[in-house]
Amino acid sequence: MAHPHAFVVLRRDGVAAVLDVTAGRLPALVHWGADLGPLTLAEVDALVLGGVQQVDANLVDEPLRVSVLPEHWTGWTGRPGVSGSRGGPDWSPRFAAVALSVDGREVPAEGDEPVLVETGSGVVQVRAEDPGAGLGVVLELELTAGGLLRSRATLTNTGEGDYQLDDLVLAYPLPGVAREVLDLAGRWGKERTPQRAPLHVGTHLREGRKGRTGADAATVLHVGTPGFGFADGEIWAVHTAWSGNHTHYAERLFTGQQVVGGGELLLPGEVRLATGESYTSPWVYGSHGTGLDAVARRFHRYLRSRPQHPGAERPVTLNVWEAVYFDHDLERLLDLAERAAALGVERYVLDDGWFGSRRDDRSGLGDWVVSPDVWPEGLHPLVDRVRELGMEFGLWFEPEMVNLDSDVARAHPEWVMATGGRTPVPSRNQQVLNLGIPEAYAHVRDQMMAILGEYAIGYLKWDHNRDLVDAGTSPSGRAGVHEQTLAFYRLVDELKATHPGLEIESCSSGGARVDLGVLERTDRVWVSDCIDPLERQEMHRWTTQLIPPEMMGAHVASGRNHTTGRVHDLDFRAATAVFGHLGIEWDLARASEQELAELGGWVAFFKEHRRLLLGGDLVRVDHPDDALVAHGVVSPDRGRAIFGFHAVGRSEVVSLGRLRFPGLDPARRYRVAPVGVGEPSGLRAPAWWDADGPRAGIVVGGAALGSTGLMSAGVHPDHSVLYRLDAVD
Repeated sequence: MAHPHAFVVLRRDGVAAVLDVTAGRLPALVHWGADLGPLTLAEVDALVLGGVQQVDANLVDEPLRVSVLPEHWTGWTGRPGVSGSRGGPDWSPRFAAVALSVDGREVPAEGDEPVLVETGSGVVQVRAEDPGAGLGVVLELELTAGGLLRSRATLTNTGEGDYQLDDLVLAYPLPGVAREVLDLAGRWGKERTPQRAPLHVGTHLREGRKGRTGADAATVLHVGTPGFGFADGEIWAVHTAWSGNHTHYAERLFTGQQVVGGGELLLPGEVRLATGESYTSPWVYGSHGTGLDAVARRFHRYLRSRPQHPGAERPVTLNVWEAVYFDHDLERLLDLAERAAALGVERYVLDDGWFGSRRDDRSGLGDWVVSPDVWPEGLHPLVDRVRELGMEFGLWFEPEMVNLDSDVARAHPEWVMATGGRTPVPSRNQQVLNLGIPEAYAHVRDQMMAILGEYAIGYLKWDHNRDLVDAGTSPSGRAGVHEQTLAFYRLVDELKATHPGLEIESCSSGGARVDLGVLERTDRVWVSDCIDPLERQEMHRWTTQLIPPEMMGAHVASGRNHTTGRVHDLDFRAATAVFGHLGIEWDLARASEQELAELGGWVAFFKEHRRLLLGGDLVRVDHPDDALVAHGVVSPDRGRAIFGFHAVGRSEVVSLGRLRFPGLDPARRYRVAPVGVGEPSGLRAPAWWDADGPRAGIVVGGAALGSTGLMSAGVHPDHSVLYRLDAVD
């Protein structure tokens, strides 16, 4: 049988990936990193030869070559790409590539000399077989808009008898200079906190076993040159685009070889393939760049390139949860709508408590019917008035969850995910409704469709408030997280197909479902249930490592935060929120006239500048003093920018000195002036603020702003100073 014998070069947006698909072997990445420019066959051949590791004592007698689906038979003693068996046998497959296509065109098998195929955003597909193990695999690799390298695998059982798949991961090689790991951790109310560690011999493994992405998820796992920051250091990073159990890992062998990769984490027995059945892994995305901003920008540009991306014209949103909680009083909600509309709010979202017996968090989940006790005329009086005021109406659902005190759980206890003949430990007084059961799926879908059919709803806040524990399927108790995740995706897809234009926010105990799997289908994420602006400074900073600001829900809360008890002035709350998709979560009836006027000013500021705030390039400023968090957005043409400097503590020095404004065009000149919305407490304005008149700022070159900067303003802790920069040439 003829086998593919080719080198494939992918080049796009400053990134190159060079694939070796020769001698019938699975594809191996010879290079993944900075663009190398046009390459000849001889140059690629030399690149391949230059990367062949020497055979050393006590190693296998052939040079070890690691494919994107690492194979144990080669002598690779790290994590194998495929783990599974047919009741014991066929656990170490040896795949032989039988077909290669690029951009849908098959690359013919040639003779002794490999062929060279070069493309931009092409899709590379390699089909391979192991007749002895009765397995086939199709590997797909693509360089996306923005320069992300993504790959996935489809494994098919071509043999007799069931094949149980236990694990499938994809891996990208790392150069020896990549020796420091940075990924994210967190908990409820404090999602996405960074952590660093050296990459030692062994495995840095991050597993998510919560049945959802998790507040403590790695999110993006980076490995780079030690000490890398937002602007400096070469970095290779991966993200597993899956909303259920998942894996991220970095591995360094005693041979010096290193990989970084990920995949779905499969529970025992979850995927058993009958003859002819297939399993497709989630996409594993790789991002390379110099500095964390460059790595993040590749994710942002990819997401913004998609036809379904929501864009920068995001409506200012009011969510009523922290204003009324479960107390759904029509007059109070109507008053809140009137106040919101007067401020310029464009979307009004009714949160938990509108359905069934849901007067608190102990009952009613799963009964998606408007409560006649609270809403005797249905939601029509509120929906109609909200729309009369010029706002879109949104509604909260938690479709994957159920209270045992509900009509649906009483009628169908077998729809509750469980195993071992026991009810799982409760969390938030609720259990998980098994959408992998067709009848349970139909129940949820039909009730949601009925609500969407009756009311003019443009937006869903889709919540998911517990981990999946003992998540089995009745009656066998077999693990069901994989099927539950696929059913969730299918439900979102079906609702959106039936209701074009419907937007959906991914909320999961706050920010516990933030990944590119869910964001293929949804339009926004809720970063955290904690809206304390001090906490949000860090959470926003690291959530945008994966997603652009326009997909990040950022709300102005009441003065005293209900999660932390801290009290903050409005300027800090609003200056934090305007760098995301702005919303309000505050009982406006309790706000003073002065507060309402200032809040209206912030809403107007956001509306005026949202194309920049939500469409520009993110710039995060490395600063050695922990008392300051600084970041900005710069327009793609480098003509405008808005920067925020946030005092999150007290420094040991009186002044932080000059602050830099990176990311500008060094050849242009900019007028820099403070944004005049609100007055931060303890303001000590530097002289340059009034250089060209009161608060008119100063004109400085982009090179000087990026390297020298301007004297900082002084403010009390937990206050912000924002600057607007406009090119004057």
